[in-house]
Amino acid sequence: MQVDLNLPGRLGAFYIDENSNKVTPVMLHRAMFGSMERFTGILIEHYAGHLPLWLSPLQAVVATITLDTDDYAREVIAAARKAGLRVEGDLRNEKINYKVREHSLAKVPALLVVGKKEAAERLVSIRRLGSEGQQVQPLDAALKALADEAVAPDVRRMQTAASP
Repeated sequence: MQVDLNLPGRLGAFYIDENSNKVTPVMLHRAMFGSMERFTGILIEHYAGHLPLWLSPLQAVVATITLDTDDYAREVIAAARKAGLRVEGDLRNEKINYKVREHSLAKVPALLVVGKKEAAERLVSIRRLGSEGQQVQPLDAALKALADEAVAPDVRRMQTAASP
């Protein structure tokens, strides 16, 4: 429920009181979407668009260095989705620096880069938003770590409380 002193005046709403005067009412209403929109705006402002992995609508992007690694990239995308991650692929024929910059500006929390070496050894190079370096990990270990991080804190607390 919300008390709204502004909207009745904007709507031109009034009632006649006991002294025959026009009075602007106070409005009480539910603002399900209005409240959600304000909350989302506050969250985005608080995190400056740099949402944690568990909250980000797009958690990771798999980007290729060369066209030769497209098949491995598709395999990584499928495995990431199977692990429960919200992931997209960037298989365009663009330079990797361009892709990194573009996805960094879009505030994607994790960029999984795959090249010939990664494809041959079943690795991924992980670039995290806001950090300069990258970390090369085996595919399974990287996806497990990201999937664990993608669990919301309240769900994680419930899971740890339920485990013996």
